[in-house]
Amino acid sequence: MSAVTMINCCLILGACLLSSQAVWSQRVRVEPEVTAYPNGSVNLRCEFTNSGITKLTQVSWMFERVEGDRHNIAVFHPQYGASFPNKGNFDGRVSFTQNSLENPSIRIDKLRMADAGRYICEYATYPSGNEQGTTTLIMLAKPRNSATVIPVRASSSEVVVASCEAAQGKPEATISWITTIAGRYNHTSVPERDGTVTVKSEYRMIPTPAENGKEITCVVNQRTQVEPRPFPLKLVVEYPPTVTIEGYDNNWYMGRTDAVLTCQADANPAPTDVSWTVASGQLPPSVRVDQNRLLVRKVDETVNTTFVCEVKNSLGSGKKELVAMVIDQPLPAQASNAGPVVGGIIGIIIILCLIGAGVAMYHKRRQSMENGEGPPKHKPPPPMKSGSSTEMLNKPQDKTTTITETQPLSNYETNYYETNSAEPVTDLDDDNNGPPANGGTPAVWDGSGHPPEKDDTTDETLPPYKPADQNDVEANYTNVAREESFVSKPMLV
Repeated sequence: MSAVTMINCCLILGACLLSSQAVWSQRVRVEPEVTAYPNGSVNLRCEFTNSGITKLTQVSWMFERVEGDRHNIAVFHPQYGASFPNKGNFDGRVSFTQNSLENPSIRIDKLRMADAGRYICEYATYPSGNEQGTTTLIMLAKPRNSATVIPVRASSSEVVVASCEAAQGKPEATISWITTIAGRYNHTSVPERDGTVTVKSEYRMIPTPAENGKEITCVVNQRTQVEPRPFPLKLVVEYPPTVTIEGYDNNWYMGRTDAVLTCQADANPAPTDVSWTVASGQLPPSVRVDQNRLLVRKVDETVNTTFVCEVKNSLGSGKKELVAMVIDQPLPAQASNAGPVVGGIIGIIIILCLIGAGVAMYHKRRQSMENGEGPPKHKPPPPMKSGSSTEMLNKPQDKTTTITETQPLSNYETNYYETNSAEPVTDLDDDNNGPPANGGTPAVWDGSGHPPEKDDTTDETLPPYKPADQNDVEANYTNVAREESFVSKPMLV
C-alpha cells in the first residue's frame, strides 16, 4: 500500500470520527445564544434527545467567562438531587426549572453585566461518556442618552459648542451629528467595570454671532433601541450688542410733527439697558424717549443735531450715531413708478401680439403656397394687338373683295384684337338679321376700275360708286343706333 493511499485512509477515518462526535453532540439540545438585561431573569434551556440505550447519569451546568476557565454552578443527580456548588457570584440566583435529567433547564435571576459569557450543559452518560451543549449569554444594557448645548462667546478660536453621551451601554453605542454648520466632532469610548461602555461625542466649531440659534442634532444608535434616538439642539453663541437706528428718512423739515427714531440691537444675552443722548449734551425739549424709541413731537432747530443710542448687556455695550439735518421745506413726493411700469407691460404685450400675428400670417401664406393656392409664379403675356375695328373700317378694301347687303361682316376675313378675355359684344359680332355692317355705306370699287362682280347670293350688282354728299354721310351716321356700332364718324378727304 502506497503512502498516498494510507494518508487518504487516515483522512477518511478522521472525518468519520468527527462526524460521529457531531452526531452524538447534537443529542444535547440548547439555544446557541440568548440575550438579557441587568436586574432581569433568563432561562437557559437544555435537554437530551434520542437517548436510546444511552443511560443518563448526571447533568451539570458550567459557567465560562474566559475561555478555559470553567466553574460549576448547578448539578443534578437523579438520586442525590440538585446541587449549587458555586457559593460566590451565583449564590441564591440559580435554580432548576424541572428536576429532570431529560430537561435540566436552569433559571438565573437578578442578572448582572458580569453574568455574560458561555454556559455549558454537560451530560454524564453510559457507555458513550460525556456529551454537552453550549449557550452564549449576551448581556445588553440600554445606554443613558443625553445631549446638551454649551454656551460659548463669539471668538475666532475653535471650541466645543455641543456634547452628546451614551453612558453604560452594551454593546457600545454609536453617535452621529446632523447639521449644516461647518465644524467637526470627536468620539471617546470608556469601558466600565461592569462590562458596559460609555461613549461621548463633542462638536467643535468657530463660534460667530451668525451661528447663534442654529440647529444641530445628535443621533444615538444602539442595539437595545428600536430606532435611532435624535436629540435636537440650538447653538448658543453669546456676543455684545450690535446697534442700528431706524426711522430717519432725510425729510425732517421745519414744523414736521411726530418723527420717530427706533434703536435696534442684536445681542445675546438680551440687552439690559438702552439710552439716548445727543452729541451736544442735553436732549432737545421737543424730544421724548420711550424705551428704545425717540419721539420728536415737532421738528425745529434744536433737533438739528447728532443722536446717539447706546445698548448694554452682560458682555458689553454697543452704540450708534445718527446725524439729523433739518430743512426748510419738505422734499417733493416722488412720482410713482407704477405708470411707466404699466405702460411698459402694455407695450410688451402689443409687441408680442404683433409678432404673433406676423408669424401666423407667414405660416398661412406658406401653407397656401404649398397647397397651390398662391399667386402664379409667371407673368402672363400682354395682349397681342393685330388690328382694330376702326382700322378695319378705315382700311381700304381689297380690290377683289365684294360685299353684299345680306352678308354679315363676320363672314369675311377681318382683323381684330386677340386677348385672353372676351371682347365686348357689338353689332359687328351680331347675327345676320341686323343692319349692314358698314352702316349703309356703299361698297367701294376695286382697284381695276370695274364694278364689283355679281353676287351669287342676291344675283344683283352693286351700283357704281359715286361721291356722296357730306350731309348724306352725316345723315346716315345719325340714323345708326347707338348699340349697333361703336365706329366713330369717318373723316372724308
